[in-house]
Amino acid sequence: MTELVDYLARRLVDERDAVRVESYAREDEVVLRLHVAPADRGKVIGRQGRIVRALRTVLRAAGGRARRRVLLEIAD
Repeated sequence: MTELVDYLARRLVDERDAVRVESYAREDEVVLRLHVAPADRGKVIGRQGRIVRALRTVLRAAGGRARRRVLLEIAD
């Protein structure tokens, strides 16, 4: 799933080299933390959070197939 988030995020931003995804387990869920350049943070979030909401929906579907809950965080 980290590869999926990395791939999608790199298509959205201008500074592709700054994209980094960290993954760690917390209780019964997997947390993916997405790091992007500060100038690209708005592009990943989108207007009124639409893009990040869509990314979370895709991850929820992928996590459902793996029977794991997946959370996406945008790092500061």
